[in-house]
Amino acid sequence: MGAVTAKGAATRQRIVEGAAAAIRDIGVMDTTLDDVRARTATSKSQLFHYFPGGKEELLLAVARFEADRVLSDQQPYLGDLTSWASWQAWRDQVVDRYRRQGRQCPLNVVMSQVGHSTPGAQAVVTELMRRWESEIAAGVRHMQAAGEIGPAVQPEEAAAALLAGIQGGVLLHLSTGRLTHLEAALDMGIRHLRGSP
Repeated sequence: MGAVTAKGAATRQRIVEGAAAAIRDIGVMDTTLDDVRARTATSKSQLFHYFPGGKEELLLAVARFEADRVLSDQQPYLGDLTSWASWQAWRDQVVDRYRRQGRQCPLNVVMSQVGHSTPGAQAVVTELMRRWESEIAAGVRHMQAAGEIGPAVQPEEAAAALLAGIQGGVLLHLSTGRLTHLEAALDMGIRHLRGSP
């Protein structure tokens, strides 16, 4: 597609955000490219200029956007896991995010349409989990340096376990409407880290 101007990047982002909003409002299966065009005031030629692969390419861009939101919704706490108070604030932020979201997970909905097995979809999920795990591991390392977490704890392993607990808790929340599993996974994970010196 060549170099994208600042105006072009803004137009593309407006289309992605409009598509994401449409999907949250009416669902991925019912959202058409015409819905996106109407919502974003873009022409058909503009839409296909930025997304020549059509709906599938647009859905992948929406998946990336929603994946970024998963992490940005946890800030500033996720990027500052430097005290037990900040770990607790992060925990509360994660739970609150999924409480507000309810049983509809925009990223999961989009990924189910794109197909988890496609290389693009796998890349989106892999990158999200890598970034999320990296932020948690950085927090563990910081707390180790401060003497709050013992040296025997492997930061990447602890981060992977916490992330697996979060994902399991989110899946159960989507299935049951209850946040108790997510809260328990976070509470037990953090309690384990606190008891590790």
